[in-house]
Amino acid sequence: MTEETPGFDEQQSQQPDVPSGATPEDAEPKAAPSAEEGAPSAGDAAAAAQIAALTAQLDQVRMALNERTADVQRLQAEYQNYRRRVERDRIAVKEVAVASLLTELLPVLDDIGRAREHSELVGGFKSVAESLESVAAKMGLQQFGKEGEPFDPTIHEALMHSYAPDVTETMCVAILQPGYRFGERTIRPARVAVAEPQPGAQPLKGDETDGTQSADDKESGGPEEG
Repeated sequence: MTEETPGFDEQQSQQPDVPSGATPEDAEPKAAPSAEEGAPSAGDAAAAAQIAALTAQLDQVRMALNERTADVQRLQAEYQNYRRRVERDRIAVKEVAVASLLTELLPVLDDIGRAREHSELVGGFKSVAESLESVAAKMGLQQFGKEGEPFDPTIHEALMHSYAPDVTETMCVAILQPGYRFGERTIRPARVAVAEPQPGAQPLKGDETDGTQSADDKESGGPEEG
């Protein structure tokens, strides 16, 4: 008599139906997704908060960098202005010093000029005088003042005055002492003798001359005929 294994039929009835060709893993029931998988985890929220904090900190660093950059640019501009001001002052001081030195040499240059006019500039004295004039010219000293140029009170000093019928404006008729300038600075004005037009004198014009000649021709009976 065959004995039946108790509970065998019951175990088979409890197992789910597995389709043909399926693996045992397919027969296992799958767990339902939990509610925590659909919602962001605490780690993601912490990471987002950290990124926001780093972004705010980066903005602060950028703002501080812009401020420091502006400060550096302002200091650089002030330094450039300071350098230009110092250079301008240095040039001005140098010009004043050179002008003062050249002013002290003017009497010596006047003596050299008078010696040249009297043909006394000869020998070794001539070489020394020409060297001194050359050095003064290299330093920027310029001589001015010529006979026949219009009188300019800003650069001329009139020591003698006269009237002349052949001038139409105040002219320098003689240079008593030449003037000197250094750059745009007049060290000494030219001392001159000036001549002004004769009071009441009017220059003769071509028309008036022709009219006078015509009148003379009429009085004399006209030009002689050949």
